[in-house]
Amino acid sequence: MALSSALGRLRWTAIAEGISYLLFALTMPLKYFMEIPGPNKVVGMAHGVLFMLYVLLVIQCAYLYKWSWKVTGIALLASIIPAGTFYVHAKYFGEQQNVRS
Repeated sequence: MALSSALGRLRWTAIAEGISYLLFALTMPLKYFMEIPGPNKVVGMAHGVLFMLYVLLVIQCAYLYKWSWKVTGIALLASIIPAGTFYVHAKYFGEQQNVRS
C-alpha cells in the first residue's frame, strides 16, 4: 500500500476514515452523557477532514481507474456506514492494484 499512487492514498485514507468514524461514535456518549465535549470536538474535526479527503480520493480514483458507477457509488456509500470503508478497502480497493497507478 504505497502512498505514491492515488489508490494507495485512498486505501490509507479509507482505513483512517473508518477508525475516525468509530472513534467519533465513542466520543458522542462522552459529550452527551458525561458532559465532556473536548474529545468529541477533536475527533469530530479529524473525522470531517478525513471524510472529505476520502470522498475526493474516491472521485479521483473513479476517474483515473475508470471505475463503474456501481463501484464508485458503493465506495461513496461506504463512507456514511460505520465500518463501511473497511469493507470497500478489502473488497474493491485491493482488486484495483494492478490497474494504472
